[in-house]
This record gives sequence, structure tokens and C-alpha cells, in this order.
Amino acid sequence: MQKTVHRGIEKIHLGHYPTPLERLENISRETGLNFYIKRDDLCGIVFGGNKVRKLEYLLAHAKAQGFDTILTAGGAQSNHAILTAACCKKLGLDALLLLKKRGVTETRGNLLLAGLMNVPVHFIDTDSYAHVYAEAETIMKAMRAAGKNPWLIPVGGSVPLGALGYLDATEEIAAQAGEQGFPVDHIVCCSGSGGTHAGLILGAKKLGAKVTGIVVSVEEDFQREIYKLALETAKLAGIGDIVLDDVVLKEYIGPGYARPSEEGDGAIRFMAEKEGIFLDPVYTGKTFAGFLDLRSKGFFAPGENVVFVHTGGGPALFAIYP
Repeated sequence: MQKTVHRGIEKIHLGHYPTPLERLENISRETGLNFYIKRDDLCGIVFGGNKVRKLEYLLAHAKAQGFDTILTAGGAQSNHAILTAACCKKLGLDALLLLKKRGVTETRGNLLLAGLMNVPVHFIDTDSYAHVYAEAETIMKAMRAAGKNPWLIPVGGSVPLGALGYLDATEEIAAQAGEQGFPVDHIVCCSGSGGTHAGLILGAKKLGAKVTGIVVSVEEDFQREIYKLALETAKLAGIGDIVLDDVVLKEYIGPGYARPSEEGDGAIRFMAEKEGIFLDPVYTGKTFAGFLDLRSKGFFAPGENVVFVHTGGGPALFAIYP
């Protein structure tokens, strides 16, 4: 597996990058904007997703430190968890998924994929990640006693080292936009655990572009949490700081995290009917619904060049919908 050092930090190349950046003609015509989509769902691991860029840094660190078992956390159908497991398989690392026992826990969607990879899943009957992490500490203590060397990646890989992956992605977007001959005015992304959004904010500062995050999960003081993460990532990357107002969030959670919304379902169908591209009901469907609603309210200037980041999550279509 190829390794490189970027900004003085080691990464392992896991995904197929650059992923496509393409103009969607039908959506552009419907919205009156120049609408582009960054296809990180096509990164080549499982059914794709944004977490692979983060894992390139996180798992490089794990290998360098001699960890042999990776634990990570998420919801029952966590795309991050399944991508972590798949990347661990490629690198010869063991993986254990610690998932909240909420939502779809049957062997469908990402849980079907976990079974096919023979990756163990440990369900925890809680709504709190504090409880999940406490359980992780107990499990890792037992692993160490048995001679293993485990490491925990927090939910979403949303730590400064992981957020570097989306600073990289913004540089990739800038290069592709330059080749295609347009300036990026606005980037729209999902804000779930915040790491993707934080990295994009840092890269967009260099581009002179705005970033709007569509919130799909319940987080207390989420703007300040993303701001803190972006500041720590900036320090790690050795680049300039940001201000709190750079963190723009719009809430479109609907009935709740991982629960489909009527608007999200409509947005999924709209994208599928117009462009033959599939979004998911947990993240990208609600994010696209948020974009469409904001567009209808005049949030974007007519003719703006908007890049929508497709963060993957496709297996949820087959888990959540009957």
C-alpha cells in the first residue's frame, strides 16, 4: 500500500483519487445555478464515502504506532464503521465495530456488508456516545491483557488528523475546477460529526469560497464544536486560522438522526429522476433537500457555481427503506 507524506504528516493511499467533479446539467437548469457534484461516493472502497479520506491519515498513524486492532463507533448502520472495517481488511488490521442498538439492527445494508467481511459488531443499548466510549475502554483493557494493541477511532473519524482528508479534498476540487475553467463560489456538505465540514472550511478559505453545512444530527453547540475542530486541524496542517462565522450551519434533521424525512425522500427521488445519481436517506438526501430549500429562499446568488459533496452512504437505501 503506497504511503506518502503530506504537510509533514504520513498518509496511506486507500481510495481512488481524484474522484470526479462534474456539472449536473439538469439540476443546474432546474435551480438556475451552476451545480457541480463531487463524487466521493466513487472512491473505490465498499460503496464509497467521505470517511476514506479521513482513514488515509488515521490508519497511517495506527500502522506507524504499531496498533493491530481498530475499534470505532457509530449508529447501527454507520457508513463510517463499515468503511473503517473495509480499510482495515486492506491493511491487515483487525476491526471491531461498536454500534448503538438503535434503528435498523437487522442484517441489512451496512450490517450485511460487515457480515460478509466477517467483522464483529458489538451493539450497545444506549443513546449516548459517552457510554459507547466507556464500553470501548473496557473492551480495550481486556484486549491489552490478551496481548493485543487496540486503538479507538472516534465516531466519524472527526478528529484533526481525520479532518485533514477534507483539506486535501478541497485542494482536489480547486485543481479540477481550474481545469474545467470555473471558480468555486460555494461548497455544500453534510454536517454529521463535523470532520468533513471542518476540513472543507479550511480549504475553502484558500479558494475564496463559502461553505455551508447541512446539519443532520442533534449536537449541542455544534457550530463551536466544528470551529474548535477546524482550529485544531489548521494548527496541525500549519495553515491560517478561521473565525467562528466561517462555520455556517443550516439544520435539516427532520424527524431525527437516521430517520427519513419527507423532504429528504423527495430530494433523493429528484436527483435520481433528473441525473440517475442516488443519495441516501441519512446524510446526502437531507443535505440535498436542504440545498433545494435554501435555493428556493434565495440563499444562493443566481448563477453561482455550487459544489455539492456526495459523501456516500448508499447502503442505507437498502436498510432503511422497506
